[in-house]
Amino acid sequence: MDSFEVAEILINALPYIQQYDQKMVVIKYGGSAMQNESLKKAVLSDAMLLAKVGINVVIVHGGGPHINHWLNKANVESSFVNGLRKTDTDTMEIAQMVLAGKINKDLTRMIHSLGGKAMGISGVDGGLVTAKLRDPENMGAVGEVTKVNTQVIEDLVGNGYIPVIACIGTDENGEICNINGDEMASGIAKALGADNLVLMSDIPGVLEDAADSTTLIKQIELKEVNSLYEKNIISGGMIPKVQCCTDAIKHSVRQAVILDGRMPHSLIVEFLTDKGIGTLFYKKD
Repeated sequence: MDSFEVAEILINALPYIQQYDQKMVVIKYGGSAMQNESLKKAVLSDAMLLAKVGINVVIVHGGGPHINHWLNKANVESSFVNGLRKTDTDTMEIAQMVLAGKINKDLTRMIHSLGGKAMGISGVDGGLVTAKLRDPENMGAVGEVTKVNTQVIEDLVGNGYIPVIACIGTDENGEICNINGDEMASGIAKALGADNLVLMSDIPGVLEDAADSTTLIKQIELKEVNSLYEKNIISGGMIPKVQCCTDAIKHSVRQAVILDGRMPHSLIVEFLTDKGIGTLFYKKD
């Protein structure tokens, strides 16, 4: 590729840069893109580039496999209820150390090493995220977002930082609780009135045939979602992701997308080209 071809690519990206200028974008970062070092570098480089061209990027991260690893090392048994990790006291201690400690700081460090500017925090810091316990008797300290102190994020973004947020918060009594990463990203996006919510996944998006990646549904209007449930096209682990997307759009987020984080530079393709990838959810005016 010569210099003129590079220049053409940059010029073609200009309308999208203008479209998202100073808009708030919340990215849920997880899955394989967090396990593979080259993919991790690609995702964080994408986020930095989006921030450099004027997009207000907020990253929310999970870390399920990392938590599993440290639970095993500590000989702490783990179980799941309806797809969510049952979080007793021992599990919560390890989840807090792994999410708000190791993973959060590793991601923040990598952004800085790449020349970016990030601040690693959790939902606990500054009273950022308050949650109510979903089912304390059966699930322990698993919370769902009820309140977001958006000033924390706005202050960081206003000072040029990419907030990197670990998905833990505090419950009504001020106790630490574990929050599903997709739900936390959706809750934060709603509170911010974000322009876009991105859920990075290990599949291309919503597929008409779950066994065939070529059957990707590229766009879904909000009123079409129920029929996709009825046809069993949206099923299993895709249900909570779709619910996060549709709930966000119903509460002021302009659009949401589920995209394949295993594809290098998927964020750049989604935001700065006319191709787009993944499944886009939107509501007609």
